[in-house]
Amino acid sequence: MTNNDSNWNRLESVIKWANMTVNYFARYIGLSRAENLYRIKRGDNGISRDLADRIVGVFPEIDRVWLLTGVGRMLLSDDDRGEQIPYYDDDLESALADIASKEPSHYVYMPTINGCDLAIRCSSRAMCEPSWAAMDVFLKKIEPSQIIPGGEYALVTQNCVTLRKVRTANDTESLRLTARNRDDYDDMTIRRSEIAAAWRVVAKLVIIND
Repeated sequence: MTNNDSNWNRLESVIKWANMTVNYFARYIGLSRAENLYRIKRGDNGISRDLADRIVGVFPEIDRVWLLTGVGRMLLSDDDRGEQIPYYDDDLESALADIASKEPSHYVYMPTINGCDLAIRCSSRAMCEPSWAAMDVFLKKIEPSQIIPGGEYALVTQNCVTLRKVRTANDTESLRLTARNRDDYDDMTIRRSEIAAAWRVVAKLVIIND
């Protein structure tokens, strides 16, 4: 294995640990484009000190010495990794109703995200921008009575499974559900009593089309 191969393997390990695409990772650490990262993948460049500083500045859990040299471990300590979150690769609208019977595809560590029960892929055009391939949503299970208008929630009802922003309706026993793409998707009104299960969106990780 060449040193350049090792450079890319280490960088790729960090990108996968962050659960991001290469392009999204580049923007996340402050690069205007991902070309520098792809040069490392091709073996043209190594991991520079500036790149290492950018990565460690955003992800302080990463060992800078390991990133530059390969000596040691990727994470400074097990305690710094954040919560282990079960991740389901199935799409939210097809999987969430029966999520208790499914096994996670794998587990992810997101140091900046706490207090969620699971992460799942959502590719609904109602909630994704045209430039998004999909988004990973991090969810916390709640009682339907805990839904507060103004937030985004994943809801399971007798008729549908959906991710929507919740707004007030004409009466206190009903909720109005709105899509991000309101040009193509009408609002829905449901009664709280129709909700079989509810999850609050704790965080979202947008996956941009490469």
